[in-house]
Amino acid sequence: MMERERAGLIYQTMVKIRAFEMKAVNLFETNKLRGSVHLYVGEEAIAATVCSRLSDEDYITSTHRGHGHCIAKGARLDRCMAELMGKETGYCRGRSGSMHIAEFSKGNLGANAIVGGGIPIATGAALSLKMQHKKHVAVSFFGDGASNEGTFHESLNLAGVWKLPIIYVCENNGYGISVPLWESTAVDRISVRAAAYNMPGETVDGNDVEAIDEAFSKAQERALAGEGASLIECITYRWLGHWTGDPQTYRTREEIEEWKKKDPIVRWGNKLIERGWYTREDLDAMQAAADEEVQQASEFALNSPNPDPAQVLDDVFYEEAAEE
Repeated sequence: MMERERAGLIYQTMVKIRAFEMKAVNLFETNKLRGSVHLYVGEEAIAATVCSRLSDEDYITSTHRGHGHCIAKGARLDRCMAELMGKETGYCRGRSGSMHIAEFSKGNLGANAIVGGGIPIATGAALSLKMQHKKHVAVSFFGDGASNEGTFHESLNLAGVWKLPIIYVCENNGYGISVPLWESTAVDRISVRAAAYNMPGETVDGNDVEAIDEAFSKAQERALAGEGASLIECITYRWLGHWTGDPQTYRTREEIEEWKKKDPIVRWGNKLIERGWYTREDLDAMQAAADEEVQQASEFALNSPNPDPAQVLDDVFYEEAAEE
């Protein structure tokens, strides 16, 4: 059974992600956040649980829906929010915005607007770990749609051949933008594709913290023992649209409400109370702390300066130092 302290940390991370995402929606709707955002609401259990087992020396790559991964990997909310708002104080000095946020000091190699774009990056990071004989892992988060990209198949093939220390985590929320899985994918379960690359594949309830934790711990142990890669498919659901302007004509209100009844935060909170590990007052305090941190983060971002246009080309081109 999971220890109490980490169980509480996972809950804290989940409510922090949810509060951050909902604040981002509010800032977008009030025209204070430029550009659209792709939100992680409803999927929080996956990032929070997986990253609770990782250190700063473990790598992750993310998706266009990547704020949750970034926060779960230990990023500061104020700098995350500033990045979403294109401010100089953001993690990438406002250059990345929502879909390319990265924090290398925490092992976050970046979100990616290209579907499946992070998969080969994580695979390369895993290769570097193996070549340096480091006892750490790489994790690639991606959606169900990315499993139909060539980068998915090429990366898993190489990871299988070279027995790389990587865990591929598919966040299957049922839709690739507006296309349901059954219209785009020839298999019912993405995890079965692992067999083609000589690695274990497992499908779990992506709204169940303990199911995710059990599957990931096995995959992590396997990777650290030199036995190679694993593929974990987490069945989940995004409550909100593909992006903040999505009309959502491809799904019904009834479907959305049914999935909201499976809220991973409520489920995990109830389990923590049932075990006597935390009280309702404890959980309410965690929620209040998350709300306050997010409010401070948004104020920090709103009050931060915009980038200087004169520096727009900084960090774009590499210049070799002149020889003396």
